[in-house]
Amino acid sequence: MSSSNDIILSIAVPTPLRQLFDYLPPKGVDPALLQPGMRVQVQFGPRRMLGIIEAIKDQSDCPPDKLRHASGILENSPVLPENIMSLCRWAAGYYHYSLGETLSLALPQALRQGKPASAGTITLWKSTCELNDALRKQLKSAKRQLQALELIHTAPQGISEVELKEAGISKTILTNLAKKQLVSCYELEVHNKPFDSASDSASDSVSPLLRQAPLTLNPEQQFALEGILETPSFHPVLLEGVTGSGKTEVYLQAIAATLKAGRQALVLVPEIGLTPQTIERFRKRFRVPVVCIHSGLSDGERLQSWLAASRTSAGILIATRSGVFTPMPKLGLIIIDEEHDGSYKQQDTLRYNARDLAIYRAKMADCPVVLGSATPSLESLQNARTGRYSHLQMKSRAGGAKAPTIELLDIRQQLLTDGFAQPILDRMQRTLQQGHQVMVFLNRRGYAPSLICHDCGTISDCPHCDAHMTLHRQPPHMHCHHCDYQTAIPWACPACHSKKLQPAGQGTERSEQVLSQLFPDYPVLRVDRDSTRRKDALPALLDQINEGKPCILLGTQMLAKGHHFPGVTLVAIINADGGLFSSDFRGLEKTGQLIMQVAGRSGRGQMPGHVIIQTHNPQHPALQMISMNDFTRFANSLFSERQHLCLPPCGYLAVFRTESAYTQDGLALLKQLRERVLQHFGEMSALTPLGPLPAIMEKRQGRFRQQLLLQSSERPILHRVLNDLVGYLDGLKLPRHLRWTLDVDPQEMT
Repeated sequence: MSSSNDIILSIAVPTPLRQLFDYLPPKGVDPALLQPGMRVQVQFGPRRMLGIIEAIKDQSDCPPDKLRHASGILENSPVLPENIMSLCRWAAGYYHYSLGETLSLALPQALRQGKPASAGTITLWKSTCELNDALRKQLKSAKRQLQALELIHTAPQGISEVELKEAGISKTILTNLAKKQLVSCYELEVHNKPFDSASDSASDSVSPLLRQAPLTLNPEQQFALEGILETPSFHPVLLEGVTGSGKTEVYLQAIAATLKAGRQALVLVPEIGLTPQTIERFRKRFRVPVVCIHSGLSDGERLQSWLAASRTSAGILIATRSGVFTPMPKLGLIIIDEEHDGSYKQQDTLRYNARDLAIYRAKMADCPVVLGSATPSLESLQNARTGRYSHLQMKSRAGGAKAPTIELLDIRQQLLTDGFAQPILDRMQRTLQQGHQVMVFLNRRGYAPSLICHDCGTISDCPHCDAHMTLHRQPPHMHCHHCDYQTAIPWACPACHSKKLQPAGQGTERSEQVLSQLFPDYPVLRVDRDSTRRKDALPALLDQINEGKPCILLGTQMLAKGHHFPGVTLVAIINADGGLFSSDFRGLEKTGQLIMQVAGRSGRGQMPGHVIIQTHNPQHPALQMISMNDFTRFANSLFSERQHLCLPPCGYLAVFRTESAYTQDGLALLKQLRERVLQHFGEMSALTPLGPLPAIMEKRQGRFRQQLLLQSSERPILHRVLNDLVGYLDGLKLPRHLRWTLDVDPQEMT
């Protein structure tokens, strides 16, 4: 046994400091047990903190008598394996962030808090009765209870409370069923049985791995599947398939082949709103355990899923962006659904892009990675053009469904009824009378964007931000969606004291009220962040939509992606002009993607789809190309513009941002950085500093925001400069009210 004085622990502590700290091993712990990736408790100044052993070495720059002993270890084996440690090192280096904080973010919240990495017990629910016609009739008016009972009946040994929750079944529903003595629950200790042995006992299945037989693929789908499975080693695949082309079925069959080879699959989805239906479809298809990680789960539930994936008892992990850090020892395939989506970019702390990290992780695991989208990002299209990615296209819809026709409706000089043009209202009436569903897309929640004084024109503004307050009717209040400030609706204008205050503009709440009055015979189902805030609200709305009865779906971009509504044959896009003139250089790209995603919800069944876009700018080149359903041509026009301006993907960007109580402090700091760039790197023609200048919304949450852009045609040069500037900033003593952040490859300039 070696002496504890022979080794030094290099520990990553979750602080903003970009350095590691040396400690001696904990007293009384055999140094031979210590490994990188283990959690240790250390005394860090006055605080006790939880760090990660980053490396074990035999020398330190710190004098031996100054070294402290670590306080203790939390387990006898690493919680972070070497491949995740390497991923975190790369991320911390690329995004110029503290390694200690990066490693901490890679852990579930429960492990960051020092809780044991123990699988513990799970609550299982099982049926205590036979689900016959009489019972179905009895529960006819309690649809959610019947749905829960049907789901529980699919698992004779019981189904976990987490799985039921993911399917939209609340604890209240289960409690009500238990009161009727239709179900009971029990605790089961979790055993980490490998997923590929968990299916060996299946006898009544389609196959040991599958519950359902796969669908028959059309030639385009088959070609795409063969391209993904061409080799089990690393190769990125951009799967560009129009909405409704059957990308999910290709994913499912690629995952089936991966599971059959005894390897795990990681599926990244952009938002938690998509996970319940994705999980339901995956669990219906596969017999192996499918787990998920997203912000809608409790800390304990996320830990259970993390452990199941890291100990190979789960074959499939479906997760939002943070899932990219989850250990999966048998990782054999990564799928990034809706790869263009901005939700993959973290907008605070470590500003990483999960799509880019997933590609790096696939390279480390030497496995295929699939980037799926109907409207790929320009970055991915550029990588496909240069041969870094394989580019597979699916241009026709599955099942013989036709692409929707897209019509631009010129509303200049037209009389609008609360924001709706008469031709749209007439078409909606006809569609509903034919027994079909209508989707109305308005990407603005609340009753109205603000409140305006009819006498003096004053608009209700947020006192903390350069933004208008949004008017909400349910419950009645004014709300700033930027800083979350809320206040009562004013009775009089603060400027002229007039009582003539009226809503300005149109939000989903107001549109719901208008449409309910115009179409009293049909339900209006509003789907936005406000209407789905209540637990189980979204699954209940989706269930109602999927009944297929005529109704109006009204919503924001929550409706735009991933959903399959075969009853929708008409889509009306009400405010398409907002993104055409964005101050963000990506604004037009995002607008085009969003419109095409929304349009893709139409005509996914047997009936043809039609899309109407209300616009004051029918001649705008982007809308003209979108109306032809030609995303490739639209993307090519954006490429030409970006190439001319040396903007991503034809160049590289990083943004230094400051937030301070006083405008001049942030500006002064960014001016120092600009001067340093010009002084030390001025001879580099490949690098251009732009700014400093105020952020598009300069004041937010009572603080003033400024930014300095660094633009470069060469990535290594940009990172060399960033390295120098971050080191310079770390050495400055700044006022406490002044904060700075660095965003590498920013996705939003606002």
